[in-house]
Amino acid sequence: MALVDTKVSLSDIFLRPFEESDLEDHVTIVNSNTVSEFCSWNPMGKEEALNGLLYFIYAHPWFRAICVKDRPIGYVSVEQGKGSYRCRGEIGYVVGSAYWRQGIATHAVKMVISSIFSELQGLERLQALIVVENLRSQRVAEKTGFIREGVLRKYWILKGASRGLPGTWSSIAFSKLIPLNFAMLLYLGHPSINSYNLLRE
Repeated sequence: MALVDTKVSLSDIFLRPFEESDLEDHVTIVNSNTVSEFCSWNPMGKEEALNGLLYFIYAHPWFRAICVKDRPIGYVSVEQGKGSYRCRGEIGYVVGSAYWRQGIATHAVKMVISSIFSELQGLERLQALIVVENLRSQRVAEKTGFIREGVLRKYWILKGASRGLPGTWSSIAFSKLIPLNFAMLLYLGHPSINSYNLLRE
């Protein structure tokens, strides 16, 4: 089934693991030059997308479909470091182009932030590495409270060309400014704390 360009109510969005029945929707998301422009992968056909589901997504420790009424329209993932690096995790997010400009990625990332620090043991820092030219993803990071830390120049090779990255963008960096236990309450969505006002100060 193809994704339909339609207005989405943010209250209908939820996250869940990918299922085998999601293949067609997954193909629609990843088989797009627009969506894959700043990703490490190129547009995928059905066979490549199936391999991605079987050997990457299913095996990933934290990879969720962004769903509207149980249909995937994108995904969000968190990769936690190993050993001495387990204190940090890297977040990535993609939304099918038919659903852009509706605040869906922002809403999904907020959902992740609200629980990820309690879900992943030892996680204290969540970061996003975003290509300089990817302004949409940068805006999502900013809207969800991530702090821009700097540009990592010539950081990686993306589809044959070295790109500078405008992050690390970090949603936990402000813990250097306030007590860590307060920061954790903030990220867990404690009702007595206004995280967005704090982050703007």
